[in-house]
Amino acid sequence: MLESELRQLLWPISVTRTKASHSTFSQGIDMRALAQTRHISLLDTTLRDGEQTQGVSFSVNEKVNIARGLLQSLKVDRIEVASACVSEGERKAVAEITAWAAEEGLLDRIEVLGFVDHKRSVDWIVSTGAKVINLLAKGSEKHCREQLGKNLEQHIEGIALTVAYAKEQGLAVNMYLEDWSNGYIDSKDYVLGLVSATADFGIGHYLLPDTLGVMSPEEVHDSLTEMMQQFPLLEFDFHPHNDYGLATANALAAVKAGINTVHCTINCLGERAGNASLAEVAVALKDKMGMQLSIDESRIAVLSRMVENFSGKWIAANTPVVGADVFTQTAGIHADGDLKGDLYVTELNPERFARKRVYALGKMSGKASLINNLDELGISLSKEDQAKVLQQIVKLGDSKHIITSEDLPFIIADVMESGEYHHITLLNCYINSGLNVESTASVRISLEGKESQGSGSGNGGFAAFFDAMEKILKLRKFVMPALVDYEVHIPRGGNIDALTECIITWEWEGDEFKTRGVDSNQVLAGVKAAMRMINLRMHAESQFS
Repeated sequence: MLESELRQLLWPISVTRTKASHSTFSQGIDMRALAQTRHISLLDTTLRDGEQTQGVSFSVNEKVNIARGLLQSLKVDRIEVASACVSEGERKAVAEITAWAAEEGLLDRIEVLGFVDHKRSVDWIVSTGAKVINLLAKGSEKHCREQLGKNLEQHIEGIALTVAYAKEQGLAVNMYLEDWSNGYIDSKDYVLGLVSATADFGIGHYLLPDTLGVMSPEEVHDSLTEMMQQFPLLEFDFHPHNDYGLATANALAAVKAGINTVHCTINCLGERAGNASLAEVAVALKDKMGMQLSIDESRIAVLSRMVENFSGKWIAANTPVVGADVFTQTAGIHADGDLKGDLYVTELNPERFARKRVYALGKMSGKASLINNLDELGISLSKEDQAKVLQQIVKLGDSKHIITSEDLPFIIADVMESGEYHHITLLNCYINSGLNVESTASVRISLEGKESQGSGSGNGGFAAFFDAMEKILKLRKFVMPALVDYEVHIPRGGNIDALTECIITWEWEGDEFKTRGVDSNQVLAGVKAAMRMINLRMHAESQFS
């Protein structure tokens, strides 16, 4: 599809739907105003379809907590929590969810997948306390024939028995048309016949899945439009999958066609390439189509983290809306534009999702990136000091991809403290440590323009380095001060690769003084602190020689 066609397809719709008419097209009215009168419901199926992700199996406690988070915190309209007859553990989870939901007045928003098996699925669902069955019928003639070995009439007989029994047991009934997308393409008459034959069964929602994620936005729009024109009194949901990476676009196309409920999952969980991402669908519907939704956007990231932890499926850092890096500006030119006039700020701002914009510090940083981070920390530096700090950030960025704002105070303290003297320069340092073996160090230095090298050993990497330096400097009759205290700090809440600050207290002729070193490697932070001490002592000696 051409880009211009896709833009046209996803533009705010000019159609409203009610129970009486799903396809009332209007002309010459304010599209934005029309869209703002329309509410789109989201059904989250993380606990059912999402659990079909390879390697994902939620415990009872995890399912209960995710369900509560979805309904009570995120305020999703409906959730599908399980498939009937799977296991005793699944029954227990659904029972706990429904017990909680009943106390909170949310029981009608809990739905369970069931099968066309007359009493078996219905009895299982009733035993859990749930009140809604989503019946899985065959939405394509091929599935009906090959999997069930039945024709349409025989399948409808089984559906009629199951629906009637479900209603006798007090359940509300929705019905999936499994593989509807392929069925609609390959056997449209079968699909229309199935819906027509069941239209008076009292089914609340017909759930139309693009089961294998094969449709384009244009195909979704046209197929759903035709379905709703054929059956204007029925309510249809759309259930997209993401095999072509089109799930979000297809969801918007469905809403443009007049669909009022879209199915999705947290973090795009689901079989194969997953389902539509709730975060993407919700934000795109609101921002690009002006739709009204029930969800609390500030809780999207919280639910994303919860599902990450429980599922063990970690999302990419650049995942839209919820990824770790999506509100991070790395290029200095972007930070400069934001500083001067919010030039790179859009409607998709982090504050909506209870997050913050981050200006990354590294080798691509400019002055604006540093200033934004200094402002965030409440730190003020002169232009000269800013230049020194930025130079150190860029230098560190060559060996460490990103310097966090938590690292910044260490860098500032390190730079501000260093009235650098360069009597001795460390050219190379190789330190080897292991379990139950003595550490060794090989060191090469430049001492007043002449290169020297040596090696040492000790109980730990720093001790080995210190031993090597003592041996090299002994030839110059340089005596190392006594080490009084050795402190190592990492930023509060810092990552595993955060910068390390090492502060060493030394004693020389009765006086104590401190030196500092900063590096992402803890041992090298100590090495830098020791090198600074040696330079300070050599400078002091030179003043009295």
